[in-house]
Amino acid sequence: MSSGMAPNVRGVASPGSRTVYSMCGMCATRCPIEVKVEDGRVAWLQGNPHDKAMGASLCARGAAGIPLEYDDERLQTPLIRTGARGAGRWRRASWDEALDYIAEKLRETIEAYGPRGIALSDRGGSFTDLTKTFLQALGSPNYFDHDASCGRNAHNASRSLYGVGRTAITFDLKNTKHLVLYGRNIIESLKVKEAKDFMAALSNGMHCTYIDPRASITACKATRFWQLRPNSDYALNLGIIHEVLKQEVYDKDFVERFISGMDALRATVKDTTPEWQEQHTGIPAAEIRAFVKEIAADAPRVIFHPGWMVARHKQSFHVSRTALILNALMGSIEVKGGCVIAKSPEEVGHKGLKKLTDRAPKVKEPRVDGAGTVHPTWDPASGILHQLYAAMETAQPYGIGAYFVYRHDPLTSMPDSEATRQALDKLKLLVAIDVRYSETSWFADVILPETSYLERANILCQNNGPRPNFGMRDQAIAPRFDSRPAWWIFREILQRMDAGDALDFETIEEIWDYQLEGTGVTVAQMREKGIVSLADVASITPRDKLKFKTPSGKIEIEGELLKKAGLPSLPPYEPKEVPTDNRFYLLFGRPATLSHGQSLNNPVLNEIAPEQTLWMHPERAKPLGIADGEEVEINGGGRHSAYIKVHVTPWIHPEAVFMLHGYGATVPLATRACGLGVADQRLQHGKLYEFDPAGGGNAMTETIVTVRRKGAKQ
Repeated sequence: MSSGMAPNVRGVASPGSRTVYSMCGMCATRCPIEVKVEDGRVAWLQGNPHDKAMGASLCARGAAGIPLEYDDERLQTPLIRTGARGAGRWRRASWDEALDYIAEKLRETIEAYGPRGIALSDRGGSFTDLTKTFLQALGSPNYFDHDASCGRNAHNASRSLYGVGRTAITFDLKNTKHLVLYGRNIIESLKVKEAKDFMAALSNGMHCTYIDPRASITACKATRFWQLRPNSDYALNLGIIHEVLKQEVYDKDFVERFISGMDALRATVKDTTPEWQEQHTGIPAAEIRAFVKEIAADAPRVIFHPGWMVARHKQSFHVSRTALILNALMGSIEVKGGCVIAKSPEEVGHKGLKKLTDRAPKVKEPRVDGAGTVHPTWDPASGILHQLYAAMETAQPYGIGAYFVYRHDPLTSMPDSEATRQALDKLKLLVAIDVRYSETSWFADVILPETSYLERANILCQNNGPRPNFGMRDQAIAPRFDSRPAWWIFREILQRMDAGDALDFETIEEIWDYQLEGTGVTVAQMREKGIVSLADVASITPRDKLKFKTPSGKIEIEGELLKKAGLPSLPPYEPKEVPTDNRFYLLFGRPATLSHGQSLNNPVLNEIAPEQTLWMHPERAKPLGIADGEEVEINGGGRHSAYIKVHVTPWIHPEAVFMLHGYGATVPLATRACGLGVADQRLQHGKLYEFDPAGGGNAMTETIVTVRRKGAKQ
């Protein structure tokens, strides 16, 4: 076992200036960046100019990386809980003591439940080869990402149709003629490259149809805004498909060659006319017919975006799935200005990165959530997180005793924090590994401080796409506090568990050398620009070579995965309740300056954060005697209520109210964010275990809240 000494550290405070190419860590997008260092301090951040799509651009969150770095209100040393969970009583610990404590609790868990009783969740994304290797080396199959509360429905919908997940479907926004967005708020919930391409396309005459009960800033940029009823978007898509088939404006050659199950599709939409959908969505039938003519004229350079955050209602999987079907009907697959299937390095004549998971024994135990087995439509690579919490509660199909939460905050990201907390309280061990004090870390048994993204290097990442590349996050400066990079933390735990062979590396450079073996790319080349592209131009597969990664090789409308799960490929639309009196559907989102719950304590982002208000339509506010700017009480299912100022506006559907997500923090050491605003997840009573059965994503926007004037009688 190696000692608790700090890992090999580069970039300690040295005189002079230098430039480091790395990767932003202010949200999950992980944009490539250029870091200017002066005398051991970060002096400037900007986008990596070697990435032509990115350029020097950064969003407000990325630009606030320096204030995060030099903020003392972040984790500084390992902490072990001394009081009740969530009471905020801690003692400082050395790394050896904290890691030994964790190892002891892991051995207790293995004795009680076996290795499968250990689980981990993280944000997902580029570096999961590390966290999956850690769990695999321990003998557990139970890796999860956060996506049950985000894009899992879209991911699993894509798998059921195309045989690949949502991140394998890329969008040529710069060259598209018509972009259709279902609440995908590109301008506020943004990726810099995507937002730049979106604005460039609009300047070039692109049409954009934006569909949402609320008018976001993206809606303001669109050429068409449909303010449909909350949770009715599946009915809208069935109406659009009906009209596409009726007008016969689909790509007949593409459909004939590459789609199976068209008879089932025609039978499903036989009666879903524009008039039928109007009674469910409120979108006029005439507008549907005009829209279909418009997209027919723009095809095949048309994109129906399947969504990003789609943990909304119990048919969200089918909203994403029918959007992807519409892309196929318009022939917009593997064409300029359409949807391009991401290519791996091997598909463009190169070798990909070696996987760390290949160094650990394969795990044969079934996943605790049944992903890929009991639930064939759920991707077993990442699972469905709320079912992990169900297993914590019930010990079915087996018990979970230890849980690592890495750069992930379930008590903020998952619905019904009280139910989540109740499940977490059944654990023998809850470990939070993070840079900041999150709601979940405050409830943990042990907190391990990870070095900030400017103080650490990560494993290399492989980014598949039209032009696949390798990306690097390199260390720019020395750590300010007693913190460690994740690869070192996981290595040290494995060594204490006599499972260290998988991560038996002394430095990050050794890991990089292993990953790059056989690729022809060197660490020096990676450091030169931070990115090594593996293709000179975007790769689009010719039609005569196009084949999908499904059992039939075609886009499967009647999907094999759905058949195995005993679920309909195209179920009928389920009409939604119309809330009346003082009852509303609760919708939420975020502004461009904040990333979920992780940004509000940032010194600069806190200063420019918008005031959290509750949007309400004037037609509903007036009968309740509620005026613009007035404080109201909002209640979620009778268990949690809070006070918030109302913003009365016609730009929210009358059946819904809206608030920003990421507010309502309770951790006292995060002084800027603590007590600021209302936590929408605490209002989502009963929604932790309500989900789309096909996709697995939570049904968060089915939450109904009550609103009344402050001081008014119940």
